Amino acid sequence: MSHRSIEIMVVVVAAVLFLTWTARRLKVSEPMLLLAGGALVGLLPRFGDIPLPPDVVLLILLPALLYYESLTTSLREIRANVRSITLQATGLVVLTTAAVAVLAHAAGFSWPAAFVLGAVLGPTDAVAVAAVAHGLPRRTVTMLRAESLINDATALVLLAVALEAAVEGTPFSWGGTTLRVTVSYAGGIAAGLAAAGVIILIRRRWRDPMLNSGLSVLTPYLVFLPAELLHASGVLAVVTCGLALSQAGPRLISPTARLQAVSFWEVTTFLVNGALFVLVGMQLPAAVRGLSSFSLPRALLLALGVSVAVIGVRTLWFYTVPYVVRLLDRRPSQRERRISARHRLPLAWAGMRGAISLAAALSVPTVTAQGSPVQDRDAIVFITTVVILITLVLLGPPLPAVIRWARLPADPTQAEEERLAVREITRAALTALPEQAARLNVPAHLADALAQDLGSPDHHGRAEAAEHTRRLRLALLQVKRATLIQLRDRRHIDDIVLRRLQGRLDAEQLRLDGGEEDTCGLEHDHAWPSPGVPAGTGAPAGRRERRIV
Repeated sequence: MSHRSIEIMVVVVAAVLFLTWTARRLKVSEPMLLLAGGALVGLLPRFGDIPLPPDVVLLILLPALLYYESLTTSLREIRANVRSITLQATGLVVLTTAAVAVLAHAAGFSWPAAFVLGAVLGPTDAVAVAAVAHGLPRRTVTMLRAESLINDATALVLLAVALEAAVEGTPFSWGGTTLRVTVSYAGGIAAGLAAAGVIILIRRRWRDPMLNSGLSVLTPYLVFLPAELLHASGVLAVVTCGLALSQAGPRLISPTARLQAVSFWEVTTFLVNGALFVLVGMQLPAAVRGLSSFSLPRALLLALGVSVAVIGVRTLWFYTVPYVVRLLDRRPSQRERRISARHRLPLAWAGMRGAISLAAALSVPTVTAQGSPVQDRDAIVFITTVVILITLVLLGPPLPAVIRWARLPADPTQAEEERLAVREITRAALTALPEQAARLNVPAHLADALAQDLGSPDHHGRAEAAEHTRRLRLALLQVKRATLIQLRDRRHIDDIVLRRLQGRLDAEQLRLDGGEEDTCGLEHDHAWPSPGVPAGTGAPAGRRERRIV
């Protein structure tokens, strides 16, 4: 990596941290401030000529983001809404591509270049939607996330077909395109399932948390790259693999490995998501300077028209296609799942475009197979950048207000499922308590106290006492940390001991912050070795369980 690359990386990450902090302090849209900050960075002479390599987004960042999103979504909700998700991820993308292509051709684009632009702007962006879509019920969130995961696969296949026509002169065929999409989908799903099976076998044999965490980092690339080499959809391969591992992971992954993976993916996705917005903003000055095939006013007018087409087609889809489906499917089970026009508005509104579209536009070659310049490439990049900005500005900030206006009902089953889970795990714990107490040689009076605590109903006074205990323990943790640092500063212990014991204190704080209180008077600070017991032989401190592998 060159000195220049390191400098760019430092500037982008620093911009992400500062702009995110500023947005949260001012309570403004984070994506908008990141885009504006990126545009300002792009105006600086030193950073005004930095291109965004499409391979960085499509081959390095995209697999990681897809994998994390697929691990943290609901497979059950995807199955329940598979028809709607599939229609949105395929039919809506094709319709948007065609509408943009017709408009671009009417404005002067050749048909191949027009379809390239349509395919580039066909998919919504998972990062852009997730950044502003808060407060949605489980079903709506799952539909939006699953759509934005899968529609990339459709758009990338359409883009490949359009590029063959624009760059190599290959004739376009709807039949051939449909077959290509079908094969790409089937191959991607098969590759994802096969990769998931191999990774599960490996995880059953690897017990080292560090090895499992490393495998988690490598997994999306082990899946994406072979699928692409086999001309299958790498996007669908990663999503399928992630969904499969989200089901098998809780049985295979140790709490330690899971905690490590959670920390890595949360920090990584935060930085990557922010960096994508900053990089999109940085490309705007370069896109304006590189525009030559159209005048700036004409290109801006066309970008505005394309933005209206993109937003309008999505709105039209959500207020026509569901009614057609209702006419064709009148089963009682489907009637129960219908939503009103008011409740459908957030789905129609969440049509932001993002870095995936820009990377796709930048991946368009500069010359054809015959060596001549690709027609209207500069206009494609410029219009894509402007459409991303327009959709984020027009749709992003108002989305929370749209969600409030829609008055979406709360998930009717989520609270019930949580009560059921608490009831069942408590029953299982009470059933296993005598056997486990005998195995661990726990005194009978402590086992009885724990049994009474597990079986007793919760009430305000007990909860208040538990909260006082939790706060006291958190305060004592600060005292322990200060004492530990003093021992190191006085050279009574070395840095290795400090880091090891500090990690145990951090794990204990995670347990307390997660609300896992000791309510029966038992001392839970089991991360500390007992007198005469070597350090490191105690049981691990409790941790919050997160659904990730």
